[in-house]
Amino acid sequence: TIRRLKPWSLWLVSSHWAGLVLLSLLLLFVCIPSSILLFSSMHLPTGNQLALHLSLQYVFDYQQGDVFGCVADIGWITGHSYVVYGPLCNGGTTVLFESTPVYPDPGRYWEMVQRLKINQFYGAPTAIRLLLNYGDKWVKKYDRSSLKTLGSVGEPINNEAWQWFYHVVGEGRCTLVDTWWQTETGGICIAPRPSEEKADIIPAMAMRPFFGIFPVLMDDDGKVLEGNDVSGALCITQPWPGLARTIYRDHQRFVDTYFKAYPGYYFTGDGAYRTKEGYYQITGRMDDVINISGHRLGTAEIEDAMADHPDVPETAVIGYPHEIKGEGAFAFVVLKEQTTCIDHVKEELKTIVATKIAKYAVPDHILVVKRLPKTRSGKIMRRLLRKVVTEQSSNMGDVTTLDDPSVVTEILDAYQKYKKEKSSS
Repeated sequence: TIRRLKPWSLWLVSSHWAGLVLLSLLLLFVCIPSSILLFSSMHLPTGNQLALHLSLQYVFDYQQGDVFGCVADIGWITGHSYVVYGPLCNGGTTVLFESTPVYPDPGRYWEMVQRLKINQFYGAPTAIRLLLNYGDKWVKKYDRSSLKTLGSVGEPINNEAWQWFYHVVGEGRCTLVDTWWQTETGGICIAPRPSEEKADIIPAMAMRPFFGIFPVLMDDDGKVLEGNDVSGALCITQPWPGLARTIYRDHQRFVDTYFKAYPGYYFTGDGAYRTKEGYYQITGRMDDVINISGHRLGTAEIEDAMADHPDVPETAVIGYPHEIKGEGAFAFVVLKEQTTCIDHVKEELKTIVATKIAKYAVPDHILVVKRLPKTRSGKIMRRLLRKVVTEQSSNMGDVTTLDDPSVVTEILDAYQKYKKEKSSS
């Protein structure tokens, strides 16, 4: 039986050291940048501490005396949660990382693991794909025997990056947890652990709901999808301690954003697939869905397929207006430095997508770029890529969250050059 969630029925009580504490009391305001939502302050409750305290123990197998190494930017919600609150709520030792993983060289993370004897390492797939591009030597140069658990956060991790992270960084002995959660959820909601002892972990999949999280998948008509082997909009049916309570001074927008699309449910904005075994795989943002000749698919599906190519560490796919198909797929691809036969790689990418998904999913255009536009938290700003392709580069909108604004000029130049080559061919 599914109990429906009402956005105002979020009052929970928990025993604490000082007595009873109302979990909906304010813990912190989180400023959300415009690349995610209109600039707002999200109200996270004291229940957030409970969620972080437990997830550190049960997802990462944190034990007293461990050194927790979350390399997220302290200004990002992952930094607040798993650099500050989570480890310190457990009385643990935490690592504060700044700057970039490739300065002064691509071994910086692993030198830090050796020097500080880090036990849990938590980072973004974007950084893992970047380091994969530099090969294994920078990892193997350092002792990583202290590591017990590896974690990925921020976006779905592709299979190649997962395998490299697990086999090279973790030497095939560390548990690797692909975690799914949001600023609004206040902590990890879906992850391979906790589970039964020694239960299987499927590569590149979040898999299992955390304590108190009851996910459902919804169809286009707003009905709950029953059974397994189904895809839909990921929603959560019941309140949990870490859930955000409001948008500061704009509660109606909070209700409209998270509870209006599917009344009675918290709408995550993400799509997911429930496997035949009942596990959850996050397929990407619902607003990153394109409709090609009547076929709806997430851009993340195409990206995951293309990322299986050994010369492709990063991809970003966006939809664009197509006069015949309605929408087409346009792929931006970053290649490894040693790659030479670019045209050959492009053809191989098309074959991979056609084989893994279908011919209709093959991108109409594949543009090779040096790097992708990312926020300081490592998220790819596909909105900017869409502006480039749809000839709206004069109105890029807010780019203050970009890690390096000069990347926009780089991509614009590459796109204009590509257009000229296509028109003259």
